[in-house]
Amino acid sequence: MIMIKTPLKFLPLVLLCLVTSIVSAQKFEGLALTPPMGWNSWNTFKTNINEKLVLDIADKLAASGMKDAGYNYLVLDDAWMALERDNNGNLVTDPKRFPHGIKFVADYVHGKGLKFGLYNCAGTKTCAGYPGTRGYEYQDARQYAAWGVDYLKFDWCNTTGINAKEAYTTMSKAIKTAGHPMVFSLCEWGRNNPWEWAAPVGHLWRTTDDIGPMFSGIKKNMAGWSPGSVLKIISSQNAIRKYAGPGHWNDPDMLEVGNGMTVDEDRAHFSMWCMLAAPLMAGNDLRIMTPETLAILTNKEVIAVDQDPLGVEAYKYTEKDSVQTWVKPLKNGAAVCFLNSSFNPRTISFNWAENALKDDLSGMSIDFNTATYNVRDLWAKKDLGKTNKAFSKTLAPHSVVMLRVYK
Repeated sequence: MIMIKTPLKFLPLVLLCLVTSIVSAQKFEGLALTPPMGWNSWNTFKTNINEKLVLDIADKLAASGMKDAGYNYLVLDDAWMALERDNNGNLVTDPKRFPHGIKFVADYVHGKGLKFGLYNCAGTKTCAGYPGTRGYEYQDARQYAAWGVDYLKFDWCNTTGINAKEAYTTMSKAIKTAGHPMVFSLCEWGRNNPWEWAAPVGHLWRTTDDIGPMFSGIKKNMAGWSPGSVLKIISSQNAIRKYAGPGHWNDPDMLEVGNGMTVDEDRAHFSMWCMLAAPLMAGNDLRIMTPETLAILTNKEVIAVDQDPLGVEAYKYTEKDSVQTWVKPLKNGAAVCFLNSSFNPRTISFNWAENALKDDLSGMSIDFNTATYNVRDLWAKKDLGKTNKAFSKTLAPHSVVMLRVYK
């Protein structure tokens, strides 16, 4: 063993370097190695949340088959807190909505074998007008750690004059300093191209404005704001696929499955989020979901495409006559999804021998003339034979067929 003695006069400098290294360290590594899965309160309940609702949802996640399918985060969104901090600057849980406090709720969720997530905002106030975190990053992170929070969704409202990279980096350092591992979700809406700088800072980052429960077209909500449609969001993802991977994911927003679209549209929405290696955060009322909604959300073969350990997003292979063909490289083979974006039926015919699947990002190269693969329909849960035979099918409006080709 070789021992190097540091002169005492240099010891303060050495200690300073060590401390600086620790403080400048970013997110907790080893988390979200596949896209996070769970449930978030916002899409259905907005600010109408309370303790009983959260406990009921935890029960449903555990008992319905959702947890077994991989949905392990229960994330409580905006409006869980009181309108003012206490005299010491601490966040205060709304005593009427959550009479036993957030620690009680987190413990209940953990008792169901789930993980607990919470919401705040990089600005001075949250989007619903509650206390934001600006200026309280380290104090709030310590509070979340004490409560046992496993996931922090961090929004971007009321941020005039604030630099996004600086604000999210500060919160990331605060979480790391608090010492309790948390998945850090940057909900910055893609305004400042977070995919270019956020990989060392967080585990996922929003790439778009909020999603709405519509497949195509735009409709305004009561406040006159137009949320994004599923197709609009899909169209914006292909160009940024290279930035995603294990531990750092593009996030095209939460799921609207079960929130008013048709079953075909729900299935297409879910399929494409899995093709895009997107975080899967359900946003429906689990207490009243239909068997069709549950079947979509818990299709383990489709989820396996999303959770594939290779961690590569799909790319748009072709688009013709309103049918988009997307290809996702997998650890074993590939997933191929045909999406009918039109309001009319479309018939597809895909000759495997004429369509080699190549992707420079993953190094995938599949030539069906030199190798034969098995084909499986992931929604029909049916083997279709091999790639030596062309695939044909008529797609209903706003529907998909999702295939897996594998050795």
